[in-house]
Amino acid sequence: MIVVMKRSATEEDIQSMVEHVEALKMKPVVLRGTERTVIAAIGEERVAGIGSLESGPGVDEVLPILAPYKLASRELKQEPTVVRAGTLTVGGDRIGVIAGPCSVESRDQICSTARAVKAAGATALRGGAFKPRTSPYSFQGLKEEGLKLLAAARDETGLAVVTEVIAPDDVELVSDYADVLQIGARNMQNYRLLEAAGKSSRPVLLKRGPSATVDEWLLAAEYILDAGNPNVMLCERGIRTFESHTRFTLPLASAPYVHQKTHLPIVIDPSHGTGHTSLVTAMARASIAAGADGLIVEVHPNPDKAMSDGYQSQTFAQFDEMMHECRRVAAAMDKQLG
Repeated sequence: MIVVMKRSATEEDIQSMVEHVEALKMKPVVLRGTERTVIAAIGEERVAGIGSLESGPGVDEVLPILAPYKLASRELKQEPTVVRAGTLTVGGDRIGVIAGPCSVESRDQICSTARAVKAAGATALRGGAFKPRTSPYSFQGLKEEGLKLLAAARDETGLAVVTEVIAPDDVELVSDYADVLQIGARNMQNYRLLEAAGKSSRPVLLKRGPSATVDEWLLAAEYILDAGNPNVMLCERGIRTFESHTRFTLPLASAPYVHQKTHLPIVIDPSHGTGHTSLVTAMARASIAAGADGLIVEVHPNPDKAMSDGYQSQTFAQFDEMMHECRRVAAAMDKQLG
């Protein structure tokens, strides 16, 4: 349920309703908007006494939340969420750009990439220190040493760091080094990991699973929100279909559809979504035109020698050209890139 408070409601009225919701064995979540405050009452809505919420002090109206994802729903919060983490802003009139290699390989590799993508206009650095791979024989990442190298690149360039966390026990460690916790497609429904990330103070970038529906994706985000972390960014990285000309099928309709259903910002990944470097720039441009709040792109100083995903990584020159083209599309959408 949503308890909409009157514009004239006092702090005493709001606190009284919070206590009332708690007395009904429901979880209150207070959202303060620019014009008024609403209180989400999360839990069993058929409990005895719920009708008494309507007569509470300072209450304007009580409405049901019809979507299965309560905290992520636009029914609860009409105002779009803007996520900020250091140099990265995603949402509103800003299109954040996260760029870097699939895997952190060396200090020279990650630092040179950080300098190049910053010069081109990126506002955050990506790079995998922990790499969940399909094959156990593939490169699994440098782990904590990789995190230290990412931190060194941030110290040199100032760019916010986005990196993946793959286990609940690693959330605290990764949070010590990263500005944003990425939850990869394979872990979208790892509920213990979602809850652990929800208890972190770091924003979370949640990738869509390759076989997940939008509702399943939003319900995964709900776990993070319900654990107390409001700073969630959705990441569309493509889904598995019968088509084989690209690595995955990148459904750009996700951007406007998600904006209709949730207040959370959406980031598009044209690198994983296509699996081909030659397609990344075109799909990045299209993502912005479709309403994406951010891009996450794989960039490597020498893609031919990359330890993972070199076939979908851009060179520095290709990324610079992509940013130039995307900046023109963003301007046409009355948005700022980076």
